[in-house]
Amino acid sequence: MSAPTASTPATGGGSILASLKRGVFWNYGGLYFFYFAIWQIFFSFHGLWLSEKGMGEGNIGLINTVMAITALCLQPLYGYLQDRLGLKKNLFAFVVLCGAMVGPFFAFVFPPLMEWSMVGAAVVGGMFMALVLLAGVSVVEAFNERASRANEFEYGHARLFGSIAGGTITLVAGWMWANVNPDSIWWAASFCAIVLGALLFVAKVPDQAKQSAAAGESSTTKVSKDTIKRLFTDRSFVGFVVLMFGTAALYDVFDQQFSIYFAQHVNHGDPVTLFSQVVTIQIFLEAAVMLVAPWFVNKIGAKRGLQLFAAILVVRVLGSALVTTTEALIAWRLLAAIEMPLMLVSVMKYITRMFDVRISATAYMLGFGVAKSLGVAAFSLPFGQAYESIGFANAYLVMSVVIVAVTVIASFLMRSDKDRDASSGELSDGGADEQREPVLVTA
Repeated sequence: MSAPTASTPATGGGSILASLKRGVFWNYGGLYFFYFAIWQIFFSFHGLWLSEKGMGEGNIGLINTVMAITALCLQPLYGYLQDRLGLKKNLFAFVVLCGAMVGPFFAFVFPPLMEWSMVGAAVVGGMFMALVLLAGVSVVEAFNERASRANEFEYGHARLFGSIAGGTITLVAGWMWANVNPDSIWWAASFCAIVLGALLFVAKVPDQAKQSAAAGESSTTKVSKDTIKRLFTDRSFVGFVVLMFGTAALYDVFDQQFSIYFAQHVNHGDPVTLFSQVVTIQIFLEAAVMLVAPWFVNKIGAKRGLQLFAAILVVRVLGSALVTTTEALIAWRLLAAIEMPLMLVSVMKYITRMFDVRISATAYMLGFGVAKSLGVAAFSLPFGQAYESIGFANAYLVMSVVIVAVTVIASFLMRSDKDRDASSGELSDGGADEQREPVLVTA
C-alpha cells in the first residue's frame, strides 16, 4: 500500500550527484528510509500476523476501515497544525513517538484486546496505526518537502530512499518472521522509529527558512469559494473522483489481505518468505517502471493512462480469482509494479492539465486523497466479510465487476486531456492562461 501526498515541488536543488556529497541530504534521506520501513512492515505483514493470532478476515478489514476513517478526520487537523508550525519538528516528533510504541502495542496491548473483543481490538488497532501511518504520512511528507527547499536539494531525490526502504525492509522482515518469530517484526518497527527520532533530532533547517516558514511566508495562492465550486461542478472532476473512489481504493483493498490468499495457495517452501521476496522484487521494479512512465503517459494521455491502470487492476484481481498456481500468483503480484507508477503519473498529469492551476493541490487532495480514503473506508469491511462468507476467489470476482463498472462510468464523465499541455496553462473552463503550478505525487 502506498501513501500519496500533494505539494509544491522543491525549486532548489541540483543534480543527484551534488546532493549525494551533502550530509544534510543523507540525513533527510534517512528520515524517509526509516519512516517507510515502518510503513512497509505493517502493510506487508499485518494481515498474516492478525490471521495467525485468530482474527478473521472481516475484522482485519475493519482495522483498515478504521484507519482510513481516522486518517480522514486527522489529516485536516494535521495539515493545519503543520502549516502553523512551519519547519518546527513537534508534530513530526509525535508521529515518531507513536511509531516507537508499535512494538509495545502489539506485544502488550493488542493481545489482551483480542481476548476481550476482536471488534474492539480492530477499532483500537486501526485508530492507533492511523496515527503512525495513514495520517502520520502527511506530516512526514509536508515537513520533508519544506525542509528540502530550505536546504536547497531536490525533494524527489531524498524521497527515493522511501522506495529503497520498501524493497529492503520487506526482505529483512520476512527473514525475521521465518527465523526469529512473527512478533519480532513489530519490534523492528519500533527500532526503525527510534533511529528515525535520532535522525529527526539532528536534522538541520536554516534559521532564516525556519523563521520564514513559521511566519507563513509562502507562495501559496489563495483561492475563492467560487473557484472551488466550479471544480465540484466540473464533470471531469466528478468522473475523476468516481474513478479514484472505485479503482485506487480497491487497489489498496485488494492488497490488504492478498498475503493471506497467497499463503493459502503456495504449496512448496515457506509462503511468507516467498511473499516477502516477491514484494521486494515488485517494489524495485516499480522504481524502474517509474523512469519511463511519464514518457508513456505523455504519449497516450493521462485519461488513457488511468483507464489502462484500471484495466491492469482488473486483470490482476480477476486472474488471482481464476488462476491460483504459485507462479501465477507471483505474476499477478508483480503486475502491481506497472500499476502504481502508471496511476501516480496519470493522476498528476490529469490534474495539472484539466483543472484550474490555482487549485491543483486542492484538486489532488480532494479528488485523489480524500476520494481514495473514502473508498478504502467503504470497501475494506464489506470485502473483508466477503472473504469469510463466500471466499477470496468469489470476492475477487465481485471486486472485478465493481472496478469495471466504475471505470466505465468515470470514462463517460472524464474529458480527454490528449490535446492539452500542462505547461500551456490552459484551464478546463477556457479561462485566461496562467503558469501552471505542478503537483508532486509520491507514493
